[in-house]
Amino acid sequence: MLELLRIKNLALIDDMELEFHPGLNVLTGESGAGKSFILRALDFIMGEKIKASLVRPGRDKALVEAMFILDDQELVLRRELIAESGRSRFYLNDCLSSQDKVQTLRDKLLIHTSQHGQQKLLKPGFHGLILDSFLPDKRFAEKRNKILGELNSILAEKKSTKEKLSTLTEKREYLEFQRAQIDKVKPRSGEEEELLEKRDEIKTKSQLAESVQKSLDILHSPEISLMDSFYEFKRNLQLLAESDPSLSHLTQDVENFQAWLEETDRTLRSVGTGADTHELESIESRLWQLAQLRRKLNRSLEDILLFQQEIDDTISFVDQGELTLKQLSKQEEILKKQLLETVERLDAMRSEQAKTLKVKLENELRFLGFSEHISIEFDFSPDEIYPGIMENKLRLLWVPNPGQPPQPLDKIASGGELSRFLLALVGLKSEQSLPTLLFDEVDAGIGGTILNQVGQRIQDLAKDRQVILITHWAQLACLAQKHFLVQKNVIDQETYTLCSSLSRQQSRNELARMVGGDKGLELAVGLKNESQN
Repeated sequence: MLELLRIKNLALIDDMELEFHPGLNVLTGESGAGKSFILRALDFIMGEKIKASLVRPGRDKALVEAMFILDDQELVLRRELIAESGRSRFYLNDCLSSQDKVQTLRDKLLIHTSQHGQQKLLKPGFHGLILDSFLPDKRFAEKRNKILGELNSILAEKKSTKEKLSTLTEKREYLEFQRAQIDKVKPRSGEEEELLEKRDEIKTKSQLAESVQKSLDILHSPEISLMDSFYEFKRNLQLLAESDPSLSHLTQDVENFQAWLEETDRTLRSVGTGADTHELESIESRLWQLAQLRRKLNRSLEDILLFQQEIDDTISFVDQGELTLKQLSKQEEILKKQLLETVERLDAMRSEQAKTLKVKLENELRFLGFSEHISIEFDFSPDEIYPGIMENKLRLLWVPNPGQPPQPLDKIASGGELSRFLLALVGLKSEQSLPTLLFDEVDAGIGGTILNQVGQRIQDLAKDRQVILITHWAQLACLAQKHFLVQKNVIDQETYTLCSSLSRQQSRNELARMVGGDKGLELAVGLKNESQN
């Protein structure tokens, strides 16, 4: 049961708090006042999406809170919608929760029936879901959906694998040729940079060795030997000094220069004159190989190394592809067998449940004003849900009036008939867990005596569970145990949706507005008094 609902900063609602009665609660008001949006806020808190643009302008977030009583325990749900990001957060009893967890509670808390639900009745695919919702053991339907989902995933994976294999198999020979070219060179990451650095180092050493050799050639060349010439020069100076003592100081300078030349000679010889030409040739050859590989594949060496891994992965995938397909086929066969067994069991359960539901539904529709001769048929026809696996597909047929052949519900039902049909289904469905029933104008398209019968059924439902009803009919609104009026007001140039609980007199005034005419108030008083007797 829903005890309390609070809506804040959502669309035209600024801050609204509603306390509900355990029985029949009715919301009335002019069209466009925002009645349906209150129920939409309940859908939002149960997991349905709402656009971030519905956060009231100028507010950071919207908030919906609801307090339920479930199994004699209070259950508080809260959901916040952030204006900037459009993201939302769920809270269960003030603890952050997940959307999936909240949605698992929905069937125990709320059943929302609206004119949109009537449109679902017009879709044959929805008929099977109706029957499945009445199955005493829903595990087989859940198992069927789970296995079918896994099979469809396998089917998609097989298709993707085959398509990829088909493409790659054609390229395999060329990829292997490219890999052979790479394997022949065997490039390493960063190898080219290392080789260039080594080559520059060897060239520098070679230039140094060449300068050393030229210097030594000058010192010891057979044609012009600087060392031999200097020794001859020194002897001549010594002879001059013996003849002329005033020149003896020159010999000391020559002695110093001789020592410098000899030291220079020793130093140059220790440096060496040879360069490792063999290593340089080896480096140049390797650089040429790498350059050739780059040109052939039109890629950098780093890209070539990545490409090599890509080729290996691709060829490995091709090699493993057939094995993967065999494994997928094996899994598929196991799941197909499980699906077949589950569907056979499910079809039998559906057939049996259809007999029970047919009787209950026909009785419910008769109570809601249909002919005593109304007949509902659950028409099953084979439908392939997976290659090689057939399932009985349901379509609802009915004969609303005697003398007519069974026809599809979606072909002949009027809006009023669909409203009552939906009400009957919801009434039967709610017997299983007694959740709060939300009816949003399911009385559309009906009137007169039929409207009174619908009202009687809603009253019966409200005897042992909570009902929240949006209606434009005074004949239904007068049945309310708690009556809410929804209005749209403009305050200080801003529009607000307001909802207030009505007193007995206020309820009569609202009923008078709904009935209209000069005698509206008198009729409203009569309706109110009649509903309370």
